[in-house]
Amino acid sequence: MTAILRPIQAFLHTQAAGGVLLLGAAVLALVWANSPLAPAYTALWSTPFTVGGGPIVISKPLLLWVNDGLMAIFFFLVGLEIKREIVAGELSQPRQAALSLAAAVGGMLVPALLYVLVAGGTDRAAGWGIPMATDIAFALGVLALVGSRAPLALKVFLTALAIVDDLGAVLVIALFYTEQVYTGALLWGAAFLGAMIAANRLGVMRPGIYLLLGLGLWVATLKSGVHATVAGVLTALTIPAVRRMDEAGFAATARDLLGRFETGVHPGDTVASPDQTDAIYQIRAAATDVESPLARLEHALHAPVAWLIMPVFALANAGVALGGNIPALVGDPAALGVILGLTVGKPVGVILMAWLAVRVGLAALPPGITWTHITGVSLLTGIGFTMSIFIANLAFGTEGLAVDAAKVGILLASVIMGAAGAVVLRRSLRAAGA
Repeated sequence: MTAILRPIQAFLHTQAAGGVLLLGAAVLALVWANSPLAPAYTALWSTPFTVGGGPIVISKPLLLWVNDGLMAIFFFLVGLEIKREIVAGELSQPRQAALSLAAAVGGMLVPALLYVLVAGGTDRAAGWGIPMATDIAFALGVLALVGSRAPLALKVFLTALAIVDDLGAVLVIALFYTEQVYTGALLWGAAFLGAMIAANRLGVMRPGIYLLLGLGLWVATLKSGVHATVAGVLTALTIPAVRRMDEAGFAATARDLLGRFETGVHPGDTVASPDQTDAIYQIRAAATDVESPLARLEHALHAPVAWLIMPVFALANAGVALGGNIPALVGDPAALGVILGLTVGKPVGVILMAWLAVRVGLAALPPGITWTHITGVSLLTGIGFTMSIFIANLAFGTEGLAVDAAKVGILLASVIMGAAGAVVLRRSLRAAGA
């Protein structure tokens, strides 16, 4: 059982560590944007950068390369996690998935409704999608800090809930935050997507093929008017989740090859023999065959996404110039709607829908998990940060009072919910002897 749980434990550790770095980057951005060096902050992210030539030229300021380019890799990882959960994870069995699905749906709908109640009649109405998402890195980071011995089932529940949240955010971005669609580019995107689906059906297992076609899909999506990060998710969903060799076959092959390698071992040898070299390459090939392309890519991307891409995104987007404008920012309908959605809507929606799912028999609480645990996790889902800031940029643009107010609301609500969730979880875990 320990071997089976090791991959998800490594994932949780990476996410938790990445959450700490993400927080540091956000604090640095705020300090930088409100220091005498603020002009340098603005100038850095406004720096134009051009790639391409001939008919395909992409020219954007550095901020948009982060938001459209680097974040496409983040969304690619999100897509891999969604597919893994559906194929073999918490979402693979309907009854197992029901609790996380119900909680996630409640945690998306109620915050959006509360935001509309506050800002629906104003020019801030477009921000209704901002409080819908959960920042998985921050949420898992807080959970790890307050209870290293927290039940794994609780961490899995939070992970699955956040992943469904991410899927909902992707759908919201694709369906509601696309202003104009260019048919020609969209058809090219469909052609690239069709090629990846065909490669999957034909059993192509080389990730490089999908990544190359995915790059084409990203360019086409960028030119189509649909947000380019959607291409990351679509590409991920075509990556094969099957493998050429099972565990038993790998164990037998590895034993045979190691035996061949050992027969050629002689004291004093400094160079492997041809038979040993052949055995090494065959072991490497077998190690590749026993792991699916999806698993290999997900494992390879966790560290760079958690420790580079997300902190860079936070550094580029969390730098709100507060000045003497804090009361106006906090009192803005965008900020009030976001704060209400994340601090009230998230926990109420999560708890209410989870309770209903258990009450009607669609789901059951995992062993060792109490409703106090669920309450603590529901508070952590109010940490919106990365996805919320991303949607705020789509709703209001990257500059102006509206987006600044929304970001202030996101930051305040995330701090409040992180602290509240930490207190509730620490007490519940202490009472349970964790």
